[in-house]
Amino acid sequence: MRTMNKGRSVSLQFKISSIYILTNLLVMIVNIVLLIGINNMSVRLDMVYQDNLHLNKLSDALGVVQDNMTDYLNAKTTDSLEDYYRSEQDYRTMVADLNEQITGVPFDRMERNIRNMSEYYLEEVGQTIEAKRGRNVEKYRIHYEKATQMYEYTAAYITNLNLEKFRSNSERYSDLLKRFKLFESTSLVAILLVMASNVCIIIRFVGTIISPLKKLAGSANEVAKGNFDIELLPVESEDEVGVVTGAFNSMVVSISRYIERIRESMEAERALKERELLMEGHLKDARLKYLQAQINPHFLFNTLNAGAQLAMMEGADRTYEYVQKVAQFYRYNMKKSEETVTIADEIEMVDYYIYILNVRFAGDIHYEKHIDQSLLTVEMPGMILQPIVENCVNHGIHEMGSEGKISLSLYHKEGKVCISVKDNGVGMSEETIRKVMSGTYREENMAAGSNGIGMDNVISRMKLFTGSEDVMVIKSDGKDKGTEVCLHLFMNDTGFKMSVQDLDETEMVAEMLGGG
Repeated sequence: MRTMNKGRSVSLQFKISSIYILTNLLVMIVNIVLLIGINNMSVRLDMVYQDNLHLNKLSDALGVVQDNMTDYLNAKTTDSLEDYYRSEQDYRTMVADLNEQITGVPFDRMERNIRNMSEYYLEEVGQTIEAKRGRNVEKYRIHYEKATQMYEYTAAYITNLNLEKFRSNSERYSDLLKRFKLFESTSLVAILLVMASNVCIIIRFVGTIISPLKKLAGSANEVAKGNFDIELLPVESEDEVGVVTGAFNSMVVSISRYIERIRESMEAERALKERELLMEGHLKDARLKYLQAQINPHFLFNTLNAGAQLAMMEGADRTYEYVQKVAQFYRYNMKKSEETVTIADEIEMVDYYIYILNVRFAGDIHYEKHIDQSLLTVEMPGMILQPIVENCVNHGIHEMGSEGKISLSLYHKEGKVCISVKDNGVGMSEETIRKVMSGTYREENMAAGSNGIGMDNVISRMKLFTGSEDVMVIKSDGKDKGTEVCLHLFMNDTGFKMSVQDLDETEMVAEMLGGG
């Protein structure tokens, strides 16, 4: 298993290099074997006539010895004697290579006879030379005749042996030539088989590489046509082809999942669009109801205006001022709750509210302001400060009578505009602060005279306006320690307009219905 895994992880470059080296190595081995065989056959063919060549040289050397002896006998010079001794030594050396063993092979017996005859001949020639040098004419003549006779016998014997060996070697040569041709044919067949084997190996190997590539190309073509519901390709190796196949499978899966997510998103968007259309229908109905609901507040506003005019005509200045401020309060409450206003507008609204309460409760609420005048033009959502002050009155100082005190401060700190509303009332517990900030605090009975805007509404509109979560901080040191609500705005904030459409149209219709 480990070997198979190692084979799967071999790179494509290594595989191609290995098959190239293997096929070439196989061809080289076959060529080396054939070359060695051809060389052996050539050597054997060359050795066929080596015996005949040796016998020819032996015959020539024998003739040289005979000629040098005759020259010396005729001339009796030092040079001729030296030539004789030199040729005689050469001939002895060649005779020493002849067979001297007693065997049953005819050629070996003939070589042994030639060796014995040559030794006897050389002995007679030597004695002839010695007799000539000793001026023994009779002895010289006898040895010369014997030497000449042995020369003729030996030469004839060498010639016969040479002819016999030539006849035998000719037969061997023909046999070797046939074998050489057979070897040549066998070599050709072996080369063709090796070439065919190499071609088969290469085709098989290339097929194993091309097969996954063909499958990959087919799958890629299907994906190009938009068909992602294809069967994932098996990763059969860990080489470059396997890596590409695995990456292709991952790509197909990722694209399929992405398309599925887009389809789900489109379906969700379609459902959301349908809900928006449905909500738009409901919104139109709500606007109609809102226009109808605005008639009574406008009628009340116009009525208060008429009362203020009547008080002014009768000279009741304090009554005129009170009715006028109540009218302005309702007008602001009716128009500004969904608009963006300045901090100055909001503080003015608080002033009206405190004035109305002090008229009602005979000036029991002590109200003070600490205002940075440069920040009054900063924008903020409408109807934010009045609900906070209202909560201070209803839940903080309601039971304190003339000891109740509310302080409003406007300042900037660390790049933020801070609006602080602080009372000296009963305070708030940590649990109550947590519920108010999380929007889970609900009153069972809305306080009488409340405008119906809760703290959760204030917080959510401030978050929407600023785009930040850090819009309000509520601080209280405990029971009877008072409560401080601090709002945070950005000094460079241009604001986010939140408005109810067609308020001008609403006001116009209300005034017409109210007779204003």
